[in-house]
Amino acid sequence: MPSALGHSGPGVTPPRPTRAELAAAADRTIPDVLAPGLAVLFVGINPGLWSAATGWHFARPGNRFWPALHLGGFTPRLLHPSEQDDLPALGLGITNMAARASARADELTAEELLDGAAILTDKVARYRPQWVAVVGVTAYRIGFQRPKATFGPQPESLAGSRLWVLPNPSGLNAHFTPVTLGAAFAELRTATNPPDRAPPR
Repeated sequence: MPSALGHSGPGVTPPRPTRAELAAAADRTIPDVLAPGLAVLFVGINPGLWSAATGWHFARPGNRFWPALHLGGFTPRLLHPSEQDDLPALGLGITNMAARASARADELTAEELLDGAAILTDKVARYRPQWVAVVGVTAYRIGFQRPKATFGPQPESLAGSRLWVLPNPSGLNAHFTPVTLGAAFAELRTATNPPDRAPPR
């Protein structure tokens, strides 16, 4: 369920979850940020414990998703995870390959990723985003049984939507810096060319 920690605007730092709240968040699920006809639906691997404790996607300090989203040109300013509900106004949404929260993505089984890919396919067919961007090539390879998939646009589509694979923005992914992650997101932004829309105040 969504967090009671509250919404954060620019310059406002919401309270951090306690160690006990993080421990209690294992195996929880959090709501998607979704609307019909989005320009891009970003697909995380699964919620981390910070996300499950707060109800916000990519919430853990050190995760580079939100900075990369801004550096890539998708948002007019750096959004805090608590502002995730502003994304549909920008033509953007977030869901996950697997629903249950864990401390690390590598705790997921291959079966969970395969099941998650099937659920995602149904979700995409229902909401019909123009692009689906999976942030994590390993999860994409396993879930969609594409062992040779690489970053960037994919030759196949997903329920009529075009597919793109981005690097995992986790702080544990040392292969990509904030700058190179931002550049990867910018490539997708250029390809999708979503309309420029400002988030609601």
